[in-house]
Amino acid sequence: MKRRAAACIVRFSPGLGVILSAASTRGCLLGVLCMLAGCLPESPFDAQMALERRAAYEVRIARDDFGVPHVHGTTDADAAFGLAYAQGEDAWAVFEETLPFYRAINGRYNGVEGAATDYLIHTLGVQALIREHYETALAQDTRRYVQGFVDGLNYYAAKHPEAVDASLLPVTPYDIVAGYVIRHLMFYGFDGVVREVMGPERAKVLAEPQPAHEGKPLGSNAIGVSPRGSADGSTMLAINSHQPTTGPVAWYEAHITSDEGLDIQGGLFPGSPTISLGFTRDLAWAVTVNQPDLVDVFVLEINPDNDKQYRLDGEWVDLEVREVDIEVVLWGWLPWTSTQTIYRSVHGPVFRAEHGTYALRYAGAGELRQVEQWYRMNKAATFDEWRQAMRMQAFASFNFVYADRTGAVFFVHNSLTPERAAGWDWSQYLPGDRSDLIWQDYLPFDALPQVMDPSAGYVHSANQTPFQVAAAADNPRASSFRPEYGFPTRMTNRAHRGLELLAALAPISEAEFFAIKHDKAYSRQSRAYAFLSEVLQLEYEAGPYADGVALLQAWDLDTNVDNHGAALGTCVIAREWIAERGDGGTPPAGETLEGCVDLLLDKVGRLDPPWGEVNRHVRGAHNLPVGGGPDTLRAIYGQGLEEDGYHTNVAGDGLYYLVRWAADGAQSVRGVHHFGSAVVDAASPHFDDQAPLYAEERLRDIGLEVDARWLRYQP
Repeated sequence: MKRRAAACIVRFSPGLGVILSAASTRGCLLGVLCMLAGCLPESPFDAQMALERRAAYEVRIARDDFGVPHVHGTTDADAAFGLAYAQGEDAWAVFEETLPFYRAINGRYNGVEGAATDYLIHTLGVQALIREHYETALAQDTRRYVQGFVDGLNYYAAKHPEAVDASLLPVTPYDIVAGYVIRHLMFYGFDGVVREVMGPERAKVLAEPQPAHEGKPLGSNAIGVSPRGSADGSTMLAINSHQPTTGPVAWYEAHITSDEGLDIQGGLFPGSPTISLGFTRDLAWAVTVNQPDLVDVFVLEINPDNDKQYRLDGEWVDLEVREVDIEVVLWGWLPWTSTQTIYRSVHGPVFRAEHGTYALRYAGAGELRQVEQWYRMNKAATFDEWRQAMRMQAFASFNFVYADRTGAVFFVHNSLTPERAAGWDWSQYLPGDRSDLIWQDYLPFDALPQVMDPSAGYVHSANQTPFQVAAAADNPRASSFRPEYGFPTRMTNRAHRGLELLAALAPISEAEFFAIKHDKAYSRQSRAYAFLSEVLQLEYEAGPYADGVALLQAWDLDTNVDNHGAALGTCVIAREWIAERGDGGTPPAGETLEGCVDLLLDKVGRLDPPWGEVNRHVRGAHNLPVGGGPDTLRAIYGQGLEEDGYHTNVAGDGLYYLVRWAADGAQSVRGVHHFGSAVVDAASPHFDDQAPLYAEERLRDIGLEVDARWLRYQP
């Protein structure tokens, strides 16, 4: 949150009532007005009860040499309680920032900007859906697990009142489920479609035959090598999902175990009770973003005599209409309530703009079981159990690459792919007056594009089309799938480069596998190189622009720390990458080169500095050179050159693992976090203790056994 409500802390104390402690007169006034406006939680936070709930859980926490929590509970719910407490110690402030967003009360804390997201969450009906269906949608053991996690968060808050914003307490199971539901929508791009339809003009025409559109470039790598593809009969998996280095969707690392069979280590987001990617003793999986076409926009014809009706199958049909109160803080302290009208049609939520009225139908609408599917995957002991959990299809998107001790390697382009009517270009807007276009069903899990035990021994997922993830003979056939499914068609540099290296090096040694993961070059088959080739053809009279072209002509396309062409080369490539990401098409080659030359000369003083002088990994007292660049397998996305004279790594490679089972089944895991386990506490030694390892590509040896030397405690 941009402004913490703790400017006037509102605490509930048994026997004492409400206690206000203000940092300023204005802060206290805000607290009083907030109470009068009814912006406190539905049920006051009972800190004493939260403390007493601790007795219901048997749990202990061990911290390894890097501060990573290894949580053990007698039951799974006990482990969830301990995981929540550990997250509170390491990342409470990050989790707390997300609560207003999930609850659709963001306007209370972040003003008008926050109120816009409140309107979106209200329009989707997320909170109402969860409250109505929580008990029936989730199995009893899942609800018990979530409750344990919630009790752990509230216990932490009760023990550390000085570190929390009491106006947001208590945390509830609804908050946890809402986090899964809402994050998932954002991962596959739902918010982008909303921004599109609410833009200044209509973005697309009604459906007409058009070439299929390509997805936006996003990050994450996953590489699986089976015994037939490795040099020594081992099985290897690279788990390398790319996220921001800080914030609510930056990776947090934990290991959770229980006497009921839970035993998994990996990455999750603060506020999540389940591991999203990671490994057990017997299996492991990686996740990459895929963004298939999962949102359809229908243009509604509104009755000119009644703006609350739309045409459907030749008749005027009433829109569902309800009003919601959205609270907004103005000028940083004054609460204000705005009443907004929410509409729905049979298609889904309705958005009104000056250029039309649009209904959105999106994959996964009404789905609340994301937390349950992750929990089932965390508990899986075999591939069959893991795949059965995947068949729940609670996730609308994400690619998965799986490997296990038996040598199995598997890729699936997971998506809730709508079974759309044939004969329409679903990449455009659809007429909203035909009920036969309102799809109801999804493609079954086993019918999705997937690769099982590839004959060449490898699969590679880097946000590309699912039809080029392995050797040609192993790829799913695009011709086997209807165009209406909207599967992505683009290739990333990481996809091209990874597949080239895997094919050239097979069979692959452990050292070569490490090298592929950390490769820093651009492929000559990539879109990045195609754009760079345009720049290489530019002609200038003698001067800095001509020097820039000559430097790029000699560049070997690598981005190691000593490379002298990478600063200019990545600048050029990144500008094309950013334009594509924003659907802006290819930028002018000359304008791009000249802008990059001018920038480097102004901020760095030369066109050819060693890349490590410009590309930096910054955390705490560390400001370190780091190799890699945008859309390389060693993915580093930087910003700040304009202000600081160097790039600061802000996204890309974060927490990642290289998991290996030798031919005899012995497991080894190496990995590293980009900063450390203490997400927000700059005073902790674990705030930045892994930053040098990360920058130097030195990985920790990681095991699932708890060392007796580690710090052990009970929350």
